[in-house]
Amino acid sequence: MDGAISHYKSFPSQWIRPRQVDVWLPEGYDPNSSHRYPVVYMHDGQLSFHIATSPFAGMDLFWEVDKAMTRLASAKEIAPAIVVSVWMADWSKGARAAEYMPQKVVTPAVWQTMLNNGWGDKEGNDTLTSDLYLRFLVEELKPFIDSNYSTNPNRSHTLMMGASMGGLISAYAIAEYPEIYGAAACLSTDWAMSEGAVARWFDDHWPSAGGHRIYFDLGTETYDAHFGPYQAQMDQVMRNHGYTEGVDWTTQRFAGADHSPRAWRERLHVPLQFLLGTLQ
Repeated sequence: MDGAISHYKSFPSQWIRPRQVDVWLPEGYDPNSSHRYPVVYMHDGQLSFHIATSPFAGMDLFWEVDKAMTRLASAKEIAPAIVVSVWMADWSKGARAAEYMPQKVVTPAVWQTMLNNGWGDKEGNDTLTSDLYLRFLVEELKPFIDSNYSTNPNRSHTLMMGASMGGLISAYAIAEYPEIYGAAACLSTDWAMSEGAVARWFDDHWPSAGGHRIYFDLGTETYDAHFGPYQAQMDQVMRNHGYTEGVDWTTQRFAGADHSPRAWRERLHVPLQFLLGTLQ
């Protein structure tokens, strides 16, 4: 592995179930230095780094964030940054969907739409825990990271990234905690589950331009092939709130790319440059 990683096997929380958290430190990180690093918080932590403790070890499912970060930082294309990779508590029992679906969006009508689109948890929308998940990130995890590592805790240097439903929760974090997160990269964002209800909700709850940078992307194959019309809705939300494409917001389309970690790994340099390129 490039850089170094600290494993927290069972990070505690009063809000959600304990889970593993990995903290990746870039090459040259010196805790005794006065240098302060940006922090990228990533969802689906089982897939961030190809490490033996992941249940997917040996499979072609990893983003290999350490390799991309090291390569880009060595080329002076991004600022070196700390990556905080947050695992799902229980991948097999619907926890991912419950924690990543923006909770305040889900009215009874939206819930029925989600069920019609194959939502895995049929127990009712009171099982959604995304508000508590964000509370864990903001009130428990971030203070721990800022207290124990050489971070720049300011909003402009507190960043978030995820794919698919991880893209949804990354955008939701911007809407719910605009004073905490300064930028988000949302890859292959899964707008289709709610048939655009998330983007419509964001139109009433998105922060105005001036303090945030937002990256969206999508492919054209497999599940991503359904996202285009919904991403167009979100693009209009960005315009409605004063964002300028190519300045503080971008939406990238990757022809031929499918909905998979391999596809996200192959283009990972693009969102990393967007998040960290201006922080050098």
